[in-house]
Amino acid sequence: MEAAREVPVTVASFMTPRPALLRLRRLSYEIVKFGVVGGSGVLVNLVVFNLLLQGLGSGAMAATVVASCVAMGTNYLGFRYFAYRDRAARTRRQILLFFVFSGLGVLMESLLFYAGYRGAGMTGPLASNVAKGLSILLASAFRFLVYRTWVFQHRHHARHG
Repeated sequence: MEAAREVPVTVASFMTPRPALLRLRRLSYEIVKFGVVGGSGVLVNLVVFNLLLQGLGSGAMAATVVASCVAMGTNYLGFRYFAYRDRAARTRRQILLFFVFSGLGVLMESLLFYAGYRGAGMTGPLASNVAKGLSILLASAFRFLVYRTWVFQHRHHARHG
């Protein structure tokens, strides 16, 4: 029988990341970039919401929908040119998917806001912002999953359209 060949153990072998660790790092980096764009979108969303609701006296539902749509536009630019620039093909399909899923996110966010604002009576200035923030947070989990899965796919997974 042949003796088992020993593989030399070096410092480099301990420093080489394993495939699972590399995937975790990439996912963590993706989440951070999504958070940067999403955080700026939340800021835009809340500023427009408060300007419309508190400053201009718009209705709460109109303010939340308009603010979410304005944030959707700024988020597209952030995702396209920053968070997912390595995946952004700018095809009609990608743009269509982004706005369809973002529209679903706006609908989800609006329904959640309505549940807090009307259903739970979160109607004061602070309470309405809490309802808005929670609705954004919950809808953002949906957005993260669909953007990374269907909208901004890795190029080798994307269908060209």
